[in-house]
Amino acid sequence: MTEKNRLNQFRKKRTEMNEKILDLDHLGIKRFFNLDSNTYRDGALPVKTKELLGLVASTVLRCNDCIDYHLEQCAKSGSNKDEIVDALNVALVVGGSIVIPHLRHAIATLELLEKEGVL
Repeated sequence: MTEKNRLNQFRKKRTEMNEKILDLDHLGIKRFFNLDSNTYRDGALPVKTKELLGLVASTVLRCNDCIDYHLEQCAKSGSNKDEIVDALNVALVVGGSIVIPHLRHAIATLELLEKEGVL
């Protein structure tokens, strides 16, 4: 599988599975998804900052799917590469060396977003 395919497959699978999850029509699950969506809206902190925070948390928690999602959202909300790399540095310092494989993943995804012209 090519790297570009990896990102496209992630997007497709995420959308497909989120639809299946929401089709379960479970109130608690729907509430959590709603809470998650509302958390990343403008508030005291702008969306751009919240997405960078989400990226840091996802990296420290070592969730590559979450890293990919937040990298896309960071780009869409106006973060540039330097800001994203600086946030990833915070994640590395907070998370330690165990974060390095996920930092590699993030950089590979950043390169894909650059090739797509998203970043």
